[in-house]
Amino acid sequence: MKRFHIALAVANLDESIGDYSRRLGQSPSAVVPGQYAMWRTDLLNFSINEKPEKAGQLRHIGFEDDAAEGYSSSFDVNGLEWELFSAAEQDARIVSTYGIPAPR
Repeated sequence: MKRFHIALAVANLDESIGDYSRRLGQSPSAVVPGQYAMWRTDLLNFSINEKPEKAGQLRHIGFEDDAAEGYSSSFDVNGLEWELFSAAEQDARIVSTYGIPAPR
């Protein structure tokens, strides 16, 4: 499966989880309290990080693609970061960055 990936900075993780869960019609797939949340829908991989000083800013975009090997990142002509990774790779990176996410 291939999903478009969008990553945003938010002012308040808990408030944002409530808002985006309503908008996406489901709870996050992974949550690291006070830091990070991620949703996987049929078409979208959407993540947020609590970074009040950058709230509302796009952090990066890309694709979650089960055919991808490992993780790669590049910048387009406008300086926007694009990532490419599999779901398994993203899950491993979440654990290595934040520890084990809280159960949902």
